[in-house]
Order: sequence, then structure tokens, then C-alpha cells
Amino acid sequence: MGAVSGPVTAGDARSLVVVELFTSQGCSSCPAADALLARLAARDDVLALALHVDYWDYIGWPDTFARPEHTARQKSYAHAAGMRSIYTPQMIIAGIDHVIGSKPMEVADYIEMFRDKPVLVTLKAEAGNDMLMLEAMATTNMPLPGQLVVMLVRFNEREVVDIRRGENAGRTMEYTNIVTAMEKVADWDGKGILDLALPLDGDDAAAVFLQVAGPGEILAAVRVR
Repeated sequence: MGAVSGPVTAGDARSLVVVELFTSQGCSSCPAADALLARLAARDDVLALALHVDYWDYIGWPDTFARPEHTARQKSYAHAAGMRSIYTPQMIIAGIDHVIGSKPMEVADYIEMFRDKPVLVTLKAEAGNDMLMLEAMATTNMPLPGQLVVMLVRFNEREVVDIRRGENAGRTMEYTNIVTAMEKVADWDGKGILDLALPLDGDDAAAVFLQVAGPGEILAAVRVR
């Protein structure tokens, strides 16, 4: 039961670049991005997450996975980037680069760019017996980009939905890594060693990432189950 994940380091195959897709079952432009996210989820170096938003529900099909907090997170990203509007499908890579979610070449380029960046913090996680143990440490004496937040995300790896109304009416869609919960579990100033012990119950998959508050850049991420 549970899994052990090693430190996130520059040359480590387990280093993860976080890709967040803001999507909706009611958006006719989203299926291509949903399919791209599924391909990204199969990669060992990517943590691909689908955050279904609720602002297209009014056009005829309420998204069965939509959560208002996902819309709020997308708005926070837009505000941090100086953008006035939000849209679907949108992918945000490592917390800072915004891409139309159906453009695989651009997404791939950003993923490679972040894999090549210097590692500022390491993150270790071990899950078992309904508990999650975390350890984080800065790898440099240089100041980090800002105050960090420790985010715990839970997600359902696969669901199939028959869409009966709206722009995608009549389609049977398969969705991947659907976020069911995302919460801040700690703040960290990057000094010393961060040690956390958290409850981890339920059957959903789980991952942890360290993100500059704002939201800003995601400096480290690891899948724990």
C-alpha cells in the first residue's frame, strides 16, 4: 500500500512538470485539449491535471466535474499574469506559462524549458497507512522567488461521460486525472527543512507540489499515489 517517491532533482526521471488544464464538458474546443492531457498524463516527467470549470454550465450541459474553486484558481492565474479574461481550453505549465490547451507543440516546448531549469528545492514524499510524509529543502543559498505554499491535490485518473446536451451533445468523452480536491496544507519560507505529516485517506490518486504564492511558479512536484 502506498508508494515512495524520491527527491525531485534536475536529472531525476521522476521530476515532474505540472500541467494544469482548465476545461469543460460544455466546451466544443476542449476535447482536443482533453486528449492532449491524456497523452501528457502517460509521461513520467509530467503531472497532468484536469481542472473542470463551471462558467460554461449555463449553455446547456452542467459539467459533472466542475468546481467553482477551479474557476477561482484560473482567475487567480489570470490576475497574476495581468490578463482580463479566462477561457477554455487553457493549459498552464509550471504555474507561469499560459498556452491554448490544444497546441501540443507549444505545450511540449514549455515542458522541456522547465525541465532544463535549475532545481531550487527538493521534495520527497512517502505515502502509506493513510498518512503522507513530506520533506522539502532548498538546494541553494540564493533567495527563492517568494513565499511558497505546499499544495496537496487529489484526482481521479479516468472517467467516461456521456454528454447529452450542450456543444458536445451526443459525444462519449473520456477524461483523465480529474482534480477532485486541491488544498494548501502549509506555507514555507524556504528556510531549513520542511517536514510534514498529513492524513491521506480515500482511493483517489494524490500528488504534492511547491508553488510560489500568488499563484506563481511551481518549483517542485511529486506524485505520491
